[in-house]
Amino acid sequence: MKFQAAVQNSFQGILLVNKPAGITSHDVVGFVRRTFKMRRVGHAGTLDPMATGVLVILLGNSTKLFDKFVAFDKTYRATLRLGLKTTTADIEGKTLLERPYDGIDEEAIRKVFIQFTGNIDQKPPMVSAVKHQGERLYKIARQGIEVERVARPVRIDELKVLRCQLPDVEFLMSCSKGTYVRQLAEDVGEVLGCGACISQIERTRVGPFDIAKAVTMENLNESHILNWQF
Repeated sequence: MKFQAAVQNSFQGILLVNKPAGITSHDVVGFVRRTFKMRRVGHAGTLDPMATGVLVILLGNSTKLFDKFVAFDKTYRATLRLGLKTTTADIEGKTLLERPYDGIDEEAIRKVFIQFTGNIDQKPPMVSAVKHQGERLYKIARQGIEVERVARPVRIDELKVLRCQLPDVEFLMSCSKGTYVRQLAEDVGEVLGCGACISQIERTRVGPFDIAKAVTMENLNESHILNWQF
């Protein structure tokens, strides 16, 4: 696989956008459509509104390659907060319960991380885009309803503590497609017995695409369009 700078004014290829917090992936797609005055624009792998980082935008005929791009492994840098469980598994949701985290230290967290490394089964969170009886889970969740979800096999290649300043634990996770950071945090909190949720998520890599190569929306222009060949 290889990529190179696209020919100027060629409206196909990909863009690596460093998505800011507070907007949806669809908002980024809309911005690109307006910026380049084109209709065929999509993204390869949703980032939640609170999440930042690498969002691969597909232009023109490259939208046909969605399945290949979305299959790439991902890497995230995120922070979980101990002692707090919410409706959305992040700090923006409503608080369900608060528990003390006394007696939990970095060593205990590292040991739990080991349990979630490798091939595991993970159920998708209620705020995901996975469908239940034809409707997106996040739409069901907005109605205050929680439904049973079937756990699916995923793979976590690396799960490493970067900084531990309780109740916050910053960590790095490299994983297969379909792995949810917020669900990982919630599951870790359950094992520790104090609950946990996510306070920050940044996607730092999608397959071979590193955040260092991603451009902010403010600086986006045609020179950032890349041709990609499988």
